Amino acid sequence: MRLDKFLKVSRIIKRRSVAKEIADQGRILVNNLPAKSSTKVKAGDTLTIKFGNKTETVKINQIVETTKKSEAEEMYEIVDETYAENF
Repeated sequence: MRLDKFLKVSRIIKRRSVAKEIADQGRILVNNLPAKSSTKVKAGDTLTIKFGNKTETVKINQIVETTKKSEAEEMYEIVDETYAENF
């Protein structure tokens, strides 16, 4: 599944267009490598996402094409979440 679609379906980022923009700015790493919005992701991959002053690392547990809001959090688990001191 494409990175931007995974971020939308899992509800980490609400809109696919926003996920595409963030990825194309180089603010997302897949397995510690810079990723574009079209990068393919699979179960077991680790994503590091930089949102302003917050950096979140998540591990993909499963890939599902469509999901309900209540089931979206089962697609990933948060490994680390850090905040920048001087933003």
